Amino acid sequence: MNLYEHQKLAVNKLKTGSILVGGVGSGKSRTALLYFYTRVCNGKVNPLIKPTKFKDLYIITTARKRDTKEWVLECCSFILPDENISVTIDSWNNIEKYKDVKKAFFIFDEQRVVGSGKWAKNFVHIARHNEWILLSATPGDNWSDYIPVFLANGFYRTRTEFMMKHVVFKPFITYRIIDHYIHIDILEKFRDQILVTMEFKRETVRHEIYVECDYDKDLYLSVLKQRWNPWKEEPIEDASGLSQVLRKVVNSNKDRVNKIVDILKERNTSIIFYNFDYELEMLRFMCIENNIKFAEWNGHKHQPIPEGNNWVYLVQYIAGAEGWNCITTDTIIFYSQNHSYKLTTQAAGRIDRLNTPFKDLYFYKLISNSYIDKTIKRCLSEKRDFNENRFKEDEDNDIFSM
Repeated sequence: MNLYEHQKLAVNKLKTGSILVGGVGSGKSRTALLYFYTRVCNGKVNPLIKPTKFKDLYIITTARKRDTKEWVLECCSFILPDENISVTIDSWNNIEKYKDVKKAFFIFDEQRVVGSGKWAKNFVHIARHNEWILLSATPGDNWSDYIPVFLANGFYRTRTEFMMKHVVFKPFITYRIIDHYIHIDILEKFRDQILVTMEFKRETVRHEIYVECDYDKDLYLSVLKQRWNPWKEEPIEDASGLSQVLRKVVNSNKDRVNKIVDILKERNTSIIFYNFDYELEMLRFMCIENNIKFAEWNGHKHQPIPEGNNWVYLVQYIAGAEGWNCITTDTIIFYSQNHSYKLTTQAAGRIDRLNTPFKDLYFYKLISNSYIDKTIKRCLSEKRDFNENRFKEDEDNDIFSM
């Protein structure tokens, strides 16, 4: 069994209630199973020696990882399940089914326990009756994201207790908005107790290549001034609607497709990430028109990655930014930018894996000189999300930028 030094070190630091933090493609799945097999069940690897302690294993992961049986393959490396250890793999959507399980071991894969919804509540309930670890590439953007994990570890009894001790809300507002946190030293202490970070040096070299694309400046300016949606032929009501229409003006320009065709002349195989259905239609037509073999992963189609020397894989960000990997290409093309920094990072990680045969990886990012594209790019470069609801177009700057 191939194990890296950073995986072995992480196993020695893990304990129930830990968050195993590792970049996309760092081998968190195998590390989690190694911890379960050796530390929880007292088994050994290299050579593989069967455990002397037994617990049933439950793996809560994304629907895609469940359906593609990625975890099944990882479990096979440890010859799991066996006559003494059952293995159940299911998605976060079905977590409520396991709320009454006790005295088992849970691996919660791909952090889904932020907030106060059903997933988080069921997670806390399960964690209080079982041993568990949680896997995450991005464990939390703010202290509120840690609340369910702090509750599961017993640091606080309730969410209300956490709020009373650490949260100061903005005054004179009818609904509660967090202004700042207090007693940060205590929060940092709790966080440091549960975070286990896998430190490793990637062998791959990422090449980010920005490709400037044209856009219809007259139409963009017209939408900006008139607040009119030319596709639906109706007025634009709010900032979110404005940003959506402006993005369509920018992203639906045919120059983007032409730029991709040029890229594919040099890079024969590529994953292409897109956001919207109209982008998919343009990409489909591009493939058919240029006789390019293609497959899709989105909310409607779940096709496998194509094989051969010339293909593209059309992947919608939300449907396919995480939970799978590809080591048969060294190229990703981002047809349009996604508003989420986390999702963008996850998408890039689909080809940057520990077992990729490629040293050089290429990430082509299509972007126009429009104000909205530049704003999204700036947000992502600052490792934060672009918020459509808060988007306010600086009309003067935008006009002069043209």
